[in-house]
Amino acid sequence: MTAGQQTVKVARHDRRMFALMNREEGAALYATAARRRFFVGAHILMTVPWVVCWNVVVFGERHVWALVATLALLLPWCFVTGVINSATRGLLELRGRVLDERQLAERDRARARAHRLTSGLLLAAALGVGAAGWFGDVQVEGLIAPVLIAVLAVHWLMPLWVAGLMVRDEPADDAGGQFANA
Repeated sequence: MTAGQQTVKVARHDRRMFALMNREEGAALYATAARRRFFVGAHILMTVPWVVCWNVVVFGERHVWALVATLALLLPWCFVTGVINSATRGLLELRGRVLDERQLAERDRARARAHRLTSGLLLAAALGVGAAGWFGDVQVEGLIAPVLIAVLAVHWLMPLWVAGLMVRDEPADDAGGQFANA
């Protein structure tokens, strides 16, 4: 340990999560930028109908097909979420104390970019709901909850999507991981 470094006690949970996020078995799934873009796009394409179906179940006519679609999309959505988390090496899932300075900076950049994108989406959603009420003869009260749920989902997932798109290929000379001796 060099001067200025602190000894951080790493909890067993942190070691398990770090090991899970850094497993090599699925590395071929996200080995290239094109594959990572594919999985982020697939995640977005699964999130949109999931949120729509969930809104139909909760706020709409409560159709059985919407509930079945919501449940059917859940498992593949979770799988793709895991692939993106693995591609980012748990950047957004791991606690800050197990990330190095580079990873902390990457996480901050991803969150900042996601915040800017989500802010634009919130503005578009507010303008869209307002325009629907003003010009479209639509009951705005019926739009507010589903639109808020959709924007909340995007706000929650945007950092994951951004981090998945921003991740760089890992250096080839990795010597076994940060907690090899922990």
